[in-house]
Amino acid sequence: MALTASIFKADIEISDLRRHHYQPYQLTLARHPSETDERMMLRLLSFALFADPALQFTRGLSNDDEPDLWRHSLSGETELWIELGQPSEKRLRRARSKARHVVVVCYGGRSTAQWWQENQGKLSQQSWLSVIEIPEDESRALSALTQRSMQLQFTLDEDSVWVSSSSDSIAINPQWLHGEQRAQ
Repeated sequence: MALTASIFKADIEISDLRRHHYQPYQLTLARHPSETDERMMLRLLSFALFADPALQFTRGLSNDDEPDLWRHSLSGETELWIELGQPSEKRLRRARSKARHVVVVCYGGRSTAQWWQENQGKLSQQSWLSVIEIPEDESRALSALTQRSMQLQFTLDEDSVWVSSSSDSIAINPQWLHGEQRAQ
């Protein structure tokens, strides 16, 4: 018998001081059976970093032709393609052929450092790409906030993201390895 996705509900409040974006969102996240709480919460963080009413979660892990999140224009063109992890250069170039801007949200500590070291020469030349690293201890702290029904506040400023629940608050300091912080 195949395992099915677990459904999580997230009511989030975004206060993005960088972009002057202040809005509540009611989101439903389907966690693939092979996905960890940490990765799912990083998808939620990625949503908060680039929050927009048109930004959507995709089938991601279930479909090789889709990112983890994307945003389409009113005319249907893919404006923003967000990948989690450490995708191959080939996958990123294929993403670029479908989207105007591609963002990679890396996590995993040493494996991220190694991935960036191996790919930095080629990827740092690409103006259509942004690469963000989430420190390992901070992504693990974020995963500790996981609940089936979540109410979270994301406050973003130039250097950090504060994530608050009714019982806890954590700081996340995304490291912009390449590209614009305001990739739109």
